[in-house]
Amino acid sequence: MKIKSDPKLNLIKKIKILRKQKNAIILAHYYQIEDIQEIADFIGDSLALAQKAQSTNADIIIFAGVHFMAETAKILNPGKKVIIPDLEAGCSLADSCKPKDFNKFIKQYPDHKIVSYINCSAKIKALSDVICTSSNAIKIVESFSKEQKIIFAPDKNLGTYVNNVTGRNMVLWNGTCEVHDILTVERVIKLKAVHSDAKLISHPECKATILEISDFIGSTTALLNFTKKDPCKKFIVATETGIIYQMKKQSPDKEFIIVPNNETCSCNDCFYMKKNTMEKLYICLRDEKPEIILSEDLLIKSKKPILKMLELS
Repeated sequence: MKIKSDPKLNLIKKIKILRKQKNAIILAHYYQIEDIQEIADFIGDSLALAQKAQSTNADIIIFAGVHFMAETAKILNPGKKVIIPDLEAGCSLADSCKPKDFNKFIKQYPDHKIVSYINCSAKIKALSDVICTSSNAIKIVESFSKEQKIIFAPDKNLGTYVNNVTGRNMVLWNGTCEVHDILTVERVIKLKAVHSDAKLISHPECKATILEISDFIGSTTALLNFTKKDPCKKFIVATETGIIYQMKKQSPDKEFIIVPNNETCSCNDCFYMKKNTMEKLYICLRDEKPEIILSEDLLIKSKKPILKMLELS
């Protein structure tokens, strides 16, 4: 009897062959599907992935994430070809802050410094004084004197969290990540009632009402590290579902419950992150497109605030 070949295994094999032939590296965000996380050369959050690309001699970077992340990789690696499996893998947060609108907004506050969360487009980065991540936002903001007025964009939830921790009164752009902003404190409270022995860990892009009752608040990487080190055996996780795969891999003896985005499922998936598939990853590597193309002027202007962040942190 003829044994049928496994299409999935064939696809994995083809990707691995092409990756070697083309001297390419696959970077995957924690929110990618499990198969992509498994085949990636490196898994992490957006900035760590872009920085990782800098330390390799790869000619091609395949960024399995969303558009602004691939842009950041290109900004930090202008001499490399950066491609993305699906060019339409955008971001609700980055899309909420259009350059034309933001430019008008910041002109209303001429004496303010602009701190922008890395989850924004290259054009927004180019309009900023310094970039921050969810892990270093507090440190970046506190690098300015108390008297310095600040605009924080584009995530108002992260900005509110930083304001509360630092005692600042930054002007906030009215943007949110729909994956985190959709989570409600009511669902969290219900989960805590059922799982009273669990710790609630939350990403700072969540609403303040959720953060106020959290046992730990941190970036995606920080949440993962916390679950590895903390002795607790059960965690309620308020962020995107994808990170659960790594949490289970690294702490198989622990239980993880995602805060659902509605009453009919036990998941909280980012629509844009999940646009990337193994098939699209293979085609993008085979054809070396879609490619991230940024003008020389934009590369220079958007890199400056990122370097400023690295200097301060």
